[in-house]
Amino acid sequence: MEEFFTVGKLVNTHGIRGEVRVVSETDFPEDRYKKGSVLYLFHPAMKDPVPLTVMSARQHKNFYLLTFKDHPSIQHVEKYKGGLLKVKAEDRKPLSEGEFYFQDILGSEVFTEEGRRLGVVKEILQPGANDVWVVKQDKGKDILLPYIDDVVKQVDVNNKKITVHLLEGLV
Repeated sequence: MEEFFTVGKLVNTHGIRGEVRVVSETDFPEDRYKKGSVLYLFHPAMKDPVPLTVMSARQHKNFYLLTFKDHPSIQHVEKYKGGLLKVKAEDRKPLSEGEFYFQDILGSEVFTEEGRRLGVVKEILQPGANDVWVVKQDKGKDILLPYIDDVVKQVDVNNKKITVHLLEGLV
């Protein structure tokens, strides 16, 4: 069976011309949502994934607004609300040293350099200069870890383990 990776969640329609609102879950929205890209819609109400070809994409507030080939109106896309947009594993582009896909980081356990478990990465925020990894602790508030060299010391994607140096004030 083919492997797929989530690149966005289709949360609503936008207007009446077949545009949909997508919460992006990809590091490369400009590549994933460009005209001609093929995304696969996975929806609980549908047995098989639906291939969708992107016709247009634009950023609007915290969303991306997409239209798909052969889906010119709201009636064509309304049934897709709540679905996940995915790409085939072989469509993931190779990364440079020190770069990671969101899917590779999410769910990883985070440990201090001393070996103390902090929690699991549950979300990745992109506020500006650098990404921020949200770590859910077993007890207590979430920890916000900036993805910078001073903090993130080692990422073991295969074992889903991250080692960090806690700067003063992070916890």
